[in-house]
Amino acid sequence: MAIALHDTLRGEKTPLTTTEPGKVRFYACGPTVYDLSHVGHARSYVVWDLVVRHLRARGLAVSYVRNFTDVDDKIIKRANERGEDPVVLADRFARAFDEDMDALGCLRPDAAPRVSDHVPQIVEMIGTLVAKGFAYAPGNGDVYYAVRKFPEYMRLSRRNLDDLLAGARVDPGEAKHDPADFALWKAAKPGEPAWESPWGKGRPGWHIECSAMTLAHLGAPIDLHGGGKDLVFPHHTNEIAQSVAAVGDGQHAETFARHWMHHGFVEIDNEKMSKSLGNFFTIREVLGKYDAEVMRLFLLGTHYRNPINYSDVVLSEAERRLVYFHETLERADRLAEGVVPAAGGEVVESARRALDDDFNAPQVLAVLAEAFGAANALADRKGKKSPQERAALAAFARDMREIGATLGLFSRAPAQALLALRDRAAARLGIDSAEVEARLRERTEARKAKDWGKGDAIRDALLARGVAIMDGPQGTSWKIA
Repeated sequence: MAIALHDTLRGEKTPLTTTEPGKVRFYACGPTVYDLSHVGHARSYVVWDLVVRHLRARGLAVSYVRNFTDVDDKIIKRANERGEDPVVLADRFARAFDEDMDALGCLRPDAAPRVSDHVPQIVEMIGTLVAKGFAYAPGNGDVYYAVRKFPEYMRLSRRNLDDLLAGARVDPGEAKHDPADFALWKAAKPGEPAWESPWGKGRPGWHIECSAMTLAHLGAPIDLHGGGKDLVFPHHTNEIAQSVAAVGDGQHAETFARHWMHHGFVEIDNEKMSKSLGNFFTIREVLGKYDAEVMRLFLLGTHYRNPINYSDVVLSEAERRLVYFHETLERADRLAEGVVPAAGGEVVESARRALDDDFNAPQVLAVLAEAFGAANALADRKGKKSPQERAALAAFARDMREIGATLGLFSRAPAQALLALRDRAAARLGIDSAEVEARLRERTEARKAKDWGKGDAIRDALLARGVAIMDGPQGTSWKIA
């Protein structure tokens, strides 16, 4: 078993190698918590959740760290607008973020450090950089990293240093020795949180935060670092520079992180979904209309490195696909009840191999589509099912749930999932579930009285509103047509 990933540092697909055999130390850049999280955040952390789940399914011990940036210009600005303490505002949105991730079925990280809890480590790291000559304090309370001191500064982004301006989120200032240098420490300003340091009261720069938290919780080198493509430069570029200078060999990027993964954006009309552009939907807004499993299936339907276009149309298609999956699982469970599953597991291994190849979730979904099609074909065969056929259906249900555990799907009983999917779709379409149930009871009474005409009229009226009725041995049920 070999896992390959597209390593941004090397610019190609490469086998995952780790410092310690059987162990993966993984750091994913977390959110800057000044507002509710949007679908772009969901894409990011569902991707990393898949990575963690698959690595663990392959028997690797994963230490997963995902931070909160709770000290930042955007947080300070929002807090000042609302008359709140920035750390208090950030704490509220950090807790909301955790609730959203829980709703999406994302595993909690092993550690979720916050900047406000790691200022001493940040100050110590900056002091080390100054002492080694990689950083300088011009005497105005700021501290800057001298990017030309690090020979591999542009390796991750493959850009030209001379084409650069100052690092993102850093206002160029005359105190810099070079316009490309970036801030490690910012002198205190009125209305901003501040901490004591050897250079005077102030607060950390953005980039140093993740370096200090990574090193505090995972050490160096870590095995895998992840984030969105927008973080390649300057954030991850600067992380590498300062971390390698502080604790690595001062020369080579791998002495901080062995591998780097970056995912594509969620787009609306071919533009990145982001708070700054104002073209975003919060996770909570989407989950108000669609089941969380639908959103997860939608996000897994595109390879993590590619952009993904958000729309209600594609979410509705994911919803239909998920209904099909759960209806098939419910059918297989019913036909194979009490049966010992057949041996096998080939489908599970096919899915695992797809994920071994750069975490190719769409290929896994193709494997699922074939398996679900075969299961339905088997269930459709006329006549009583043989013991072998029932054992095959039981094996199918077992294998699909094993694959689903890695994808974060199929954790609910099919009947429970179908009911939740139906009710969410009904609410979105303005269909009153209680009213439908009342009409079904009315139809049942009409049929008992042999008033077939009334029963058919109720069925047709409901169908015209998008409600399909199914009569079966267990009674009458309904779903969205």
